[in-house]
Amino acid sequence: MKKIAILLSLIVSVSTQSLSFDAGDGKLRIIVFGAHPDDCELKAGGVAAMWAQKGHQVKFVSTTNGDIGHAVMAGGQLAKRRTREVKEVAEVLGITSHVMDNHDGELMPTLENRKALVRLIRDWKADIVMGHRPNDYHPDHRYAGVLMQDAAFMVTVSNFAPDTPYLTQNPVFLYLSDGFQKPNPFSPNVVVGIDDVIEQKIDALWKFESQIESFWATQNFETVIPVPTDPAQRGARKHEFSQAFGQRTQATADRFREKLIELYGKEKGGKIKHAEAFEVCEYGTQPSQADLKKLFPFFEK
Repeated sequence: MKKIAILLSLIVSVSTQSLSFDAGDGKLRIIVFGAHPDDCELKAGGVAAMWAQKGHQVKFVSTTNGDIGHAVMAGGQLAKRRTREVKEVAEVLGITSHVMDNHDGELMPTLENRKALVRLIRDWKADIVMGHRPNDYHPDHRYAGVLMQDAAFMVTVSNFAPDTPYLTQNPVFLYLSDGFQKPNPFSPNVVVGIDDVIEQKIDALWKFESQIESFWATQNFETVIPVPTDPAQRGARKHEFSQAFGQRTQATADRFREKLIELYGKEKGGKIKHAEAFEVCEYGTQPSQADLKKLFPFFEK
């Protein structure tokens, strides 16, 4: 019993340790895991741009190469196209990107993939790790979330994947937003207003032409609506695209208006039009409200 008590106390001490950033420059290091080459950008592109503007380091990782995410193109050709797109998006946002070599639709929570995520988190020396919740609709989303959860704690274990130096402090792990209700609804601890970077986020998402001409436009994998090359028609298509995706971030702001007011104050929080939201995972270091404001330094009232 004494050994069990000691073990439990060690687990608690790891999960509740106070935050300290040991990079030496006071800058945060954030890594975000998405299932496909567009998931990170859709859910966290705004806050990533805001972190980057403050000099913090952000990395987006797609855990699959997206090689079936198009109506008529597939395989290596599509994987290369989508990898090229995420690199162009990263340039617009001011961040770094990486695409893992797993087939779209085939991601599994294997030991090999667990080690891969642990190595990526360690190599990035992450203070913050983000990913999908494991009750998402898509199997790749679910398993990306499971893998992120499985990497929590293991990043601090010296003899797990010992070829990569372990972290002495467990990062804060957070979930990206979703609308799923069962077994439990998404409940954000942080909602960030992204009005100042919404145009930058839209410009970044516009680089995902493979998705704009296929699933995002048609909501199926049967037809393609090519993006026009004529400047006037292309501009009109981009405006239409901007309006559609702006509605998503507006819906997030409206859905979590009370949290915005809590974090920004009544006047500012009530006026924010676009937002992104994040929920603290119960694995990893558990931040206080003061810690969250250090990790998300955007809430000056």
